[in-house]
Amino acid sequence: MKSDILTDAVVPEDAHDVKSQARSFANEHIRPVAAEYFESGSYPVDVVEAGRDAELVAQEIDPAYGGLGRSLAEVVATAEEFFRADAGIGLALMGQSFGTNIIEAFGSEEKKETYLRSIAEYDQRTGMAISEPDTGSDLAGMETTAHRDGDEWVINGEKYWIGNGISGDWITVYVRTEDTDDRHGNHSLLIVPTDAEGYEAEHIPEKMGMRASEQAHITFDDCRVPAENLIGERGDGFRMVAEFFNHGRVRVAAQGIGLAAAAIEEAWDYVHDREEFGRTVSDFQSVQHDLAEMRMEFESARALLWRAVEHVMAGEDAERWAAMAKAKATEVAAECAETGMKLHGGQGLLDENRIARVYRDARMPMIYEGVGAIQRDLIYRNY
Repeated sequence: MKSDILTDAVVPEDAHDVKSQARSFANEHIRPVAAEYFESGSYPVDVVEAGRDAELVAQEIDPAYGGLGRSLAEVVATAEEFFRADAGIGLALMGQSFGTNIIEAFGSEEKKETYLRSIAEYDQRTGMAISEPDTGSDLAGMETTAHRDGDEWVINGEKYWIGNGISGDWITVYVRTEDTDDRHGNHSLLIVPTDAEGYEAEHIPEKMGMRASEQAHITFDDCRVPAENLIGERGDGFRMVAEFFNHGRVRVAAQGIGLAAAAIEEAWDYVHDREEFGRTVSDFQSVQHDLAEMRMEFESARALLWRAVEHVMAGEDAERWAAMAKAKATEVAAECAETGMKLHGGQGLLDENRIARVYRDARMPMIYEGVGAIQRDLIYRNY
């Protein structure tokens, strides 16, 4: 290619430095071990530790609580670079502080000082538990319950696909606390230490993609936590999580952009290096048109992402823009990976080839934080 596909031209100037740092880190620490961690499915502890040393983990926490205070734009720029290098390791790195912005926005000063500082200073690891085995995108339909018993909450139920659910020190858990017909006012958020009695977690094995990331199946069996572990107001969990998703969906869109970039790079290199019927594969017009289509869709999705970043940071029509960016970028990633596989022919079926890993990885961001149909509901509702 004549130019860098993840150019910083569309990235705000104040995010250029961290983007450059993230790229250097990805080239040194992620790319060389990506295939190894995909094959083993093990958690990349050494890469995560290196990310902490490089100050590229838990970047967004306020400096008042020991964090770096980096903007959404800086976090998005980092995600693009990490996920271009490898999605599984990228998710492991980006997930270190998942859910902390809810505590920062709605938690008490005491909770911020205790929990945010523990993550910002890399003393602990956290995650957020929303999805359940039988309920994924229906945020108002989650069935894990917590009832008040004196000075404690007693939690029962299950959560699924939970990052850091095993290795984390504490998890923010979305639970049903109210007996009401108001679907949008019957859930709350609790901080749950992973060593609490009644908390059991097991690793979800053999995922199709992002194998280096950790997802857990968590079971709560009369799991008790102090009443003071409630975040914000009781019954206000749906609103808090919905607001949090505006930021989260933009980050997932950045993951899609990174994956799409990887697919395009792999396809470009392969067709320009391989010969068929006495010609370089890239000489065939149909191949050129495939590459042109990939690039058009990529640039459209990336422009939408960075426009969405502006709107979410400004708090303007955030839900609509975040939903559009998430749907477009993740679907473009899957389309680019599909085309890349086609252009690789039989070679694309081998796990040792990066395009095969990208093809698998690209399926996951389309699902978490709301499938495409959910995003389209949000776009229409906020039309």
